[in-house]
Amino acid sequence: MRRALRTLSAPACCALLVLAAAGPVANGEAAGNAALPIDLATTLRLAGAQNLDVQLARNAVEQAHAGTLSAMGGFLPSIVPAARYLRHTGAVQAADGSMLDADKRSEEIGIALTGQVAVGEAVFATLQGHRLVSAAEAGAQAQQQSVALLAAQQYFELVRARALGVVLAQALAVSRNYQQQLGEAVSIGIAFKGDELRVTTQSERLQLDLTRAQQQQRIAAARLAQTLHLDPLVELAPAEAEPVPLALADVSSTPAQLVSDALANRPELQQSQALIAAAEQARRGALYGPLVPTLGMQIGAGHLEGRPDGLSSSGGATGDRMVGLSWRIGPGGLFDLGRIRASNSKLFAAQLSELKVRDEVSRQVVESHTRVQSLFEQVRVARLNMTSATETLRLSRERKELGVGTVLEDIQAQQEVVRARSDYINAVTELNQEQYGLMRAVGAGLASQP
Repeated sequence: MRRALRTLSAPACCALLVLAAAGPVANGEAAGNAALPIDLATTLRLAGAQNLDVQLARNAVEQAHAGTLSAMGGFLPSIVPAARYLRHTGAVQAADGSMLDADKRSEEIGIALTGQVAVGEAVFATLQGHRLVSAAEAGAQAQQQSVALLAAQQYFELVRARALGVVLAQALAVSRNYQQQLGEAVSIGIAFKGDELRVTTQSERLQLDLTRAQQQQRIAAARLAQTLHLDPLVELAPAEAEPVPLALADVSSTPAQLVSDALANRPELQQSQALIAAAEQARRGALYGPLVPTLGMQIGAGHLEGRPDGLSSSGGATGDRMVGLSWRIGPGGLFDLGRIRASNSKLFAAQLSELKVRDEVSRQVVESHTRVQSLFEQVRVARLNMTSATETLRLSRERKELGVGTVLEDIQAQQEVVRARSDYINAVTELNQEQYGLMRAVGAGLASQP
């Protein structure tokens, strides 16, 4: 009986050993017929070109440029074409103060160049606009880096889901084959029914895990498609069959060095500093802008015709010239204490926000550096565990052939192989994701390959 059972289970043994030692697997089982292949380089490129948040950030830069142009327009006068018609009937006061009756009409057509330039306001508003443009550009760069990190991590998540699905599918195929062999052995009375039920339970558990992995792969593909602004109905299939450990982050540097680099390179800090400079210009505008007088001027030219009722018209060319200086006292001008206090408060808030960003950047760097170092060790241990699990399975098979091992021992060895490979895939995925996180935290560009 034992000899017959050993003969029946030999194909399952070979298949599972191949599973345990397998390297990259072929594309096809998890992707589906309508899958669209995508790699990491394409993912990063599409994230920078098509993501809607990136496009919104670039549009914010255009809005900032438009605001600066509007502020610069405060230096320019206005050109006003004008036409006027006057019809008067009744009393009118003469130049000497006497009253007289007059029926008259007049027509005037011409053009006027008028301007009231608040020079101080225009100067500080323009300076503030330039700072806001710098802040918007830094914000767009920060948004692009954040989206690139998100897309890379989602891509690695897609690779993980597919690799786990393949591992489970192969393990399920081995378990189903083993289950069939035991069923045949039970039917001829050379195997124990309980052993068949144990293998059946394992197969159903693997089927459940496989269904979950397939679900997770589809969800990961939909999330990546959303980030890349692609059709979510198109299922994305990663180019890599399973994750491979990358060596992108510089883990040899100390956290202090990485934090120093991050504080110098992160666009979020550049954005905060530009916002502080803009708030400072707004404060100066509230303090010193009203001291600069407002320049008013008017230059006009036209032709005026007029006549008393019943007489022929007469007239000629007209021209006006006027220049003046003025100061405003009160709201929007000198001694506007509310505006000054508000500008001081906004400047203080901008400075506090910059401190918060510095603290957040420092925390991200330290946290990512710690995780990367830990994950390198986890990958090393997971690789050793996978080797040990494979060897354990081989020894269990040998014990079974010698008539010493049991079906339960064999099942446990199979489960350990699946668990060890899954742990390795998870550790490698998290390592790659966290390395990209560290690169983002330091402010470095995100590379598509080592």
